[in-house]
Amino acid sequence: MAKRRQTKAVKKQKRTVSQGIVHILSTFNNTIVNITDTQGNTLVWESGGTVGFKGTRKSTPYAAQLAAQKAVKRAMQEYGLQEAEVWIKGAGAGRESALKAVYAAGLKVTKIRDITPVPHNGCRPPARRRV
Repeated sequence: MAKRRQTKAVKKQKRTVSQGIVHILSTFNNTIVNITDTQGNTLVWESGGTVGFKGTRKSTPYAAQLAAQKAVKRAMQEYGLQEAEVWIKGAGAGRESALKAVYAAGLKVTKIRDITPVPHNGCRPPARRRV
């Protein structure tokens, strides 16, 4: 029988990121909090579902608050994140509570941007429903 070669697993380096971006995507069904470095590489992400909520409870402000809290705490512990910009997208119920949770977790917020896509009269909307 042929001998098996032992390969050594390469350890992932622990890197520190002092500045980052907190992306909050708030839809009508869920809230997703994604924390990236300044280049946009994902460090940590959480959502209403990963925090433990199912179904319609994922879209509540409380689920958004817990998701944001957990994501920020993990980013601060694992990567040493200290300050971040907050980019908010979407029109769901979790927008404000997720932002408040980011403040409450102890992260220094340098900038808040609303990047919700707004159509400039692009696509034609579907025809109105006839009753």
